[in-house]
Amino acid sequence: MKKFQQNLWLTFSFCWFATCSLFAQNTPEVDIGGALRFNYNLSSWKPEQKRRGGDFGYDMFRINAVAAYQGIYVNAEYRLYSQAFGGGMLKQGWFGYRFNEIKELQVGLTQVPFGIQQYNSHNWFFNLGYYVGLEDDHDMGIKYMHLGEQWEYQVAYFKNAEELRFGDASAVSPSRYSYDVAGNNKEVHQANIKLLYKWGDSTRSRLGFSGQYGGLYNIETKETGDHYALAVHYEAGYKLWNLKTEAMLVSHRPEDAEGTSEETITMAAYGAPYEVAADFNLYTLAVARDVPVSWGPVSNLQFYNDFGYMQKAQSGFEDSVMNVTGILVTAGNLYTYIDYAAGYNHSWLGGNFVNDFAAGNPNAKWEARFNINFGYYF
Repeated sequence: MKKFQQNLWLTFSFCWFATCSLFAQNTPEVDIGGALRFNYNLSSWKPEQKRRGGDFGYDMFRINAVAAYQGIYVNAEYRLYSQAFGGGMLKQGWFGYRFNEIKELQVGLTQVPFGIQQYNSHNWFFNLGYYVGLEDDHDMGIKYMHLGEQWEYQVAYFKNAEELRFGDASAVSPSRYSYDVAGNNKEVHQANIKLLYKWGDSTRSRLGFSGQYGGLYNIETKETGDHYALAVHYEAGYKLWNLKTEAMLVSHRPEDAEGTSEETITMAAYGAPYEVAADFNLYTLAVARDVPVSWGPVSNLQFYNDFGYMQKAQSGFEDSVMNVTGILVTAGNLYTYIDYAAGYNHSWLGGNFVNDFAAGNPNAKWEARFNINFGYYF
């Protein structure tokens, strides 16, 4: 969906604060950046759109701020989408303190340490895990990171997901960047742990395990169920190649009101909720290759194919599949994703938006969207 990759500004900011936050600055340091993106898309399931040759328009505008003073720093990103996709939203925003070169603490709306990070994909749409809250998820809590040369581990506690409505029994707002449990249930008291082992100068391999466990508070029954996810993941780079693969086991057990289906949960983001199977396995495989070029401002082409398969535990539910083939064109600060995204029982790729990731449709057809996203990052 709405994705950005690391860019020159983000790389500079990370390296700068990784160094300067080791010292107590006598004067404040501030860096402001952002992005403007436009999108062209042509979808197989939209006959009127196909007749007019697709649509080209506004995608997103964002502002990033990174600041540091006396050893404490802040990292925030605010995004503005159209009202149809949730409008304005805080993608991330946290305070940080770096104890030394490998130990760091973050507090606020920070990325959940689960699976391959920052992304388990190469394309603009992400991989299938994003649509069920398992890729580039951000929640409210505290996270400790130990980023050694050979071993990495992260431990985190999240009080809840992004909270935008502070009523006594308010449902989760769908105007959010990352997918969270919604409807009558709210994520509470979630613990995460992630462990990585890294080796190889030439292969740059990273083998990891991730686990999370938390509560699901039901605003109707006033009872708290639970949910958990486990993942084994591997990422490797060799010369100009990159490989990302992950296997996940996921379960949700809410304490819903009598008569409510235990087979599905509600999740929400980008202004709209949909249903997701309560229990499933998820498998992803993503491969990319860079091709450096010298075509005027164009310096690199990255060819990729990202695949995801959602195997639902409930008998009679149809599995969901996603595959994205594309090219990322880098020209200075302009990043252009040219994607052909195909989906089967995928809420954002044709079919029935409400329950494709839940029961699905046994008569569903593969649908596809040709998409070009132009993003200038500054």
